[in-house]
Amino acid sequence: MRQPEQQHYAGGCHCSRVRFEFTAPSELEVLRCNCSICQRIDYLHLVVPHSCFTLLTDPAVLTEYRFNTGAARHLFCSQCGIKAYYQPRSHPACWSVNARCVDGLDPARLKITDFDGRHWSAAQAELTQ
Repeated sequence: MRQPEQQHYAGGCHCSRVRFEFTAPSELEVLRCNCSICQRIDYLHLVVPHSCFTLLTDPAVLTEYRFNTGAARHLFCSQCGIKAYYQPRSHPACWSVNARCVDGLDPARLKITDFDGRHWSAAQAELTQ
């Protein structure tokens, strides 16, 4: 089976204190989750392996928030408050990048799959498919 073509991407928060780059397929698939936090901020999850992601700025500019099980590390810019990426509990070897924070990426061109994060325990099996 042929591997999808990879592309270089860059992105970050609103004030640019948080900047990153990563490689991912040129045709991107993202998840739209309806959990309590993702729905409120309209987060579009683009799962990127840690090995394909580089944080370009000092991690000290990030502030962390954990809730529920505490497994997910929600990371926000301490200046503008944007959550451009974070460590999800569903993919411990990957970052979840907010596709809305990727430079020049048009969300209308993404393949978006809805995920029932409100019922995470029951729906988590869908994430491995």
